[in-house]
Amino acid sequence: MLAVVKLRGEVKTRGDIKDTLRMLRLDRVNHCVVVPENPTYKGMIHKAKDYVAWGNITPEMLAQMLENRGKLEGGDDLTEEYLSANTNFKSFNELAKAICDGTISFSDVPKLKPVFRMHPARKGLKGTKRTFQEGGDLGFHGDEINTLLNKMR
Repeated sequence: MLAVVKLRGEVKTRGDIKDTLRMLRLDRVNHCVVVPENPTYKGMIHKAKDYVAWGNITPEMLAQMLENRGKLEGGDDLTEEYLSANTNFKSFNELAKAICDGTISFSDVPKLKPVFRMHPARKGLKGTKRTFQEGGDLGFHGDEINTLLNKMR
């Protein structure tokens, strides 16, 4: 699974890139989505590469995001009690492992919002104009996306 975080705004952005960001459900800066690693999503991410950071998310990081930032429709927090009552999962770790394995998706959990509203990064970002390989924060992070997500928890 890939975690995609929007790091830049849309001012003076081409319309097709704005549409791609909306299809990824990244409407605001610091929003994060977790998507499967398939050619469709990879193409969308590649088109929006100058506005997002992405990489391979670990089940532990996804469990932490579900616990801290998981929301239900109506604005309620996602809790383990809700998971045990409405799904076959008893904890955030079990749900995160199932999502990362690809056995279920976010839509299989009733009323779970697929977008995580993250905080701005603690101690700031390195830069939103250069790629990760050039010393900035945009682009492909690989497994280092977990470090960025931890700063944004």
